[in-house]
Amino acid sequence: MRQDVDLKHAYRLLNHGPTVLVSAAHGGRRNVMAAAWAMPLDFDPPKVAVVLDKSTFTRTLLDAAGEFALSIPCVALADATLTVGNTSGHDGVDKFGRHGLGAFAGRATGAPLVEGCVGWLECRLLREPHLEQAYDLFLAEVVAAQADARVFRAGRWEFAPEHEALRTIHHVAGGAFFSVGPMLQAKPLP
Repeated sequence: MRQDVDLKHAYRLLNHGPTVLVSAAHGGRRNVMAAAWAMPLDFDPPKVAVVLDKSTFTRTLLDAAGEFALSIPCVALADATLTVGNTSGHDGVDKFGRHGLGAFAGRATGAPLVEGCVGWLECRLLREPHLEQAYDLFLAEVVAAQADARVFRAGRWEFAPEHEALRTIHHVAGGAFFSVGPMLQAKPLP
C-alpha cells in the first residue's frame, strides 16, 4: 500500500509531531531507534531535524553513512517502538531481527525502512558539526518520501475509523503514547 509522496508534501508526514523510528546502516551493520524529537524544517527542498543522543548506536551509523531514514510507526507498532527505543544496538545484535521488525530498501539511500509503518522519509545529512556536538541536533534533506495510501491521500493524513491500528503515535513519557484522533477542518472567522 506504499505510494510515493511528492517532496513538496514530505513535511506533512511529520508536521503533526509523531514519534519516529530512526534507522541507519553502515559497514554491514544496521540499527533502529525511536525518537520523539523530530520535525520538518523546510519545504523546498524539504528538510528535517532530529535529536539523537551521542550514546546511540544509530547515531554512530548515520554519522558514518551520512544518511538515515525516518519511519513513522502507528498504533500497531507501539510495543515495538517502545522496545527499540529502550534497547541498545551497541551489543552487536540486530534490533530488526531481535524484535521481529521487517525492513525494506529505500529508493534513494542505503538506510533500512521499517515495515508496518505508515510513512517513510529517506534523508541525507546536512553537516552542522556545532549543532551535532553541542545539541545532538541533526539536520537533513529529505530525498525520497513514501506513505501508506490507506491513511495518506492527496498530500494529507486521513485516518478513517476503520484504520485505528494505522493512526500515528505520539510519545508523552514513561512508555505512554497518544494516537491521533479524527481530523477537524477549521474555518476562518469572519
